[in-house]
Amino acid sequence: MRAAKDYIIFALDVASMDEARRYVGLLANHVGLFKVGLELFIRCGPQIVEFINSTGTAGVFLDLKLHDIPATVSRAMAAVSELGVQFATVHCGETSKMLEAAVAGSRGRVRILGVTVLTSVCAEDIRAAGYRPEFCTDLSALVLKRAQMACTAGCTGVVCSGLEAVKIKQQLGSGFITVTPGIRPLWAAGKKDDQQRIATPAGAVKSGSDYLVIGRPIRDAADPRAAARRVAEEIEAVI
Repeated sequence: MRAAKDYIIFALDVASMDEARRYVGLLANHVGLFKVGLELFIRCGPQIVEFINSTGTAGVFLDLKLHDIPATVSRAMAAVSELGVQFATVHCGETSKMLEAAVAGSRGRVRILGVTVLTSVCAEDIRAAGYRPEFCTDLSALVLKRAQMACTAGCTGVVCSGLEAVKIKQQLGSGFITVTPGIRPLWAAGKKDDQQRIATPAGAVKSGSDYLVIGRPIRDAADPRAAARRVAEEIEAVI
């Protein structure tokens, strides 16, 4: 059985190597993975991945959300596969060929997650982008469609909100991994940010989320370690 802390992916959404090192030092024994996103990777490159892998037992979730022609995505994922990360992301986008290319490029060394619909996106955004009405009125339909595409392409799982995890598990099976951002504990509620489709840690896990991406509620806490422990306790109560 997994420990509650292993469900937590801490989002290292910081602007410098010094800040990243500080949070890794604080949280390496309190979370399962560290998310390295675009900003930090652009600033620090593979060095930050190497540092995380050499500090504690937490692994790396490389969240670059690749989105390009299949040949480019394949070559990029081949490079990612040499970094020693556990997960890497690619947008589901417009074609399954891009997802298939990511899986092929990974050479089985890194688990590929398809990004379905960003948790900052709402129904009005989908409508404005010109999607069919059934997707505008029911975002979960679009998420499920893209999750099926990712599964068929050979991805390990998808990134989705806690609102869709249960439906994905029902449709694609318990082995298909769901990673959920937009996590907001009740004790961190009320702080306005850019997330639209949110869930609590306990709610997301009960809905079938295998990993929870959590940034601000832990990062902005007076005591990040205590905040991480508090999240783990909430998860522990439902697993």
